[in-house]
Amino acid sequence: MTGPALAQSPADAAPSGADWAAAVAAVRSVAADGRVLLICHVNPDGDALGSMLGCALGLRRMGLRQLQATFPGPPGVAEPFSGLPGLDLLVPAADAWTDPDLVLCFDAASVSRIGDLADRLDRAGEVVVLDHHASNTRFGRIHLVDPFAAATSVVVEGLLDRLDVPLDREIAECLYVALTTDTGSFRFAMTTPAVHEMAARLLATGLRPEEISRRVFDTRPFGAVRLYGDVLGRAELEPEAAAGLGLVWTYATLDDLARHGQPAYVLEALIDSVRCTAEADVSCVLKQVAESEWAVSMRSKGPVDVSRVAVALGGGGHRLAAGFTGRGSANDVVAAIRTELDRVLAEPE
Repeated sequence: MTGPALAQSPADAAPSGADWAAAVAAVRSVAADGRVLLICHVNPDGDALGSMLGCALGLRRMGLRQLQATFPGPPGVAEPFSGLPGLDLLVPAADAWTDPDLVLCFDAASVSRIGDLADRLDRAGEVVVLDHHASNTRFGRIHLVDPFAAATSVVVEGLLDRLDVPLDREIAECLYVALTTDTGSFRFAMTTPAVHEMAARLLATGLRPEEISRRVFDTRPFGAVRLYGDVLGRAELEPEAAAGLGLVWTYATLDDLARHGQPAYVLEALIDSVRCTAEADVSCVLKQVAESEWAVSMRSKGPVDVSRVAVALGGGGHRLAAGFTGRGSANDVVAAIRTELDRVLAEPE
C-alpha cells in the first residue's frame, strides 16, 4: 500500500487534527473480536519494541481481544528488553495474520524496514503508520508521523490519550523504555520539556527508573566488554574527512561475535563509545550481518546531517542519528560514506 487516500500533513510537519481523527476512527472501528496486527521494524530497538508493545497493551485495555505483535526476521528480542510487559503478544512473522482488520506499524521509516511483512499492508482493512523519522516515505494510508517527536513512543502516547486509554504501569514501562533509549537517557537534542513531562507521567504510574536503567543500559556480559575492547581497538580517526569536521569509524565482524560468544544485539550500544571522540563530528559503526553486508549506524554532533548520507545510501533516520545497510567490504562501505559526506557538505540543505 503506497499512495495515501487521505489528505496528509506535509512531510516536515507534525500530524494534523485530521490525521489524529482518522487514526482514532480506524482503531475505534475495529470490533472487539477484530484482528489487529502490530508491526515494528527488523531488529527492533527499544523505541520500536516498546512503542509497539505499549500500544498493544493499550488496545487490550480498550477491550480488543485479537492482537498480534510481530517484526521481520528472527522472533527473539534482545536481552535488555526480555522483561518488557506485553511480550506474550509477540508472534513469529510467519505466523502473523495475513489479512488483519487493522495494521499499526511502528518506528519504520520505509516499507523496506518491515521486510516480508509488507504484504500485510495491502491486505489489511486499514493501515496506520506511527513514526518520528523525518525520512519517512509515507507508506501506508493514515500517517501519524511526527519528525519533531523525540521517539515513536511520544506518538503512541498521543494516540492512547486520544483513545481515552489511561496509562498503567505496564503500558508506562514499555513507553518509558522506548523514550529513554531513543533520547539516550535524555541526553540527545530532541529532549524537550515535553519529553520530561511525558517521562513524569510515565513514572507517576509507579515505575522504578533505576531498575529499568540498570536492565537496559548498565548490564552487559563480560564477553561483550572484551568484544568492545577488540572493536574499539581498531577504530580509525580521519580528521580531514567530512570537510575537515572529522570522521571516526570502526567495524565488528561475525567472527568477533563468535570469538566472544556474543549475540549481535550487544553491538547496538557500541556507537555511544565511538561518538564521544572529540576530534570527529561524524561517527560510524559497521556491524557485519552477512558475508558482504553491514548494518551501519551513523551519528553527528550537529554540523552534519547524517540522515542525508543514509538516505542516499538506501537508509534513513534523523539529522543526528541515521543508518543504512552497506554492501561490500568494510573499506568499500566507508568509502561510500566519505563520498556522500563530501556531496552532502557541498550542497545546501
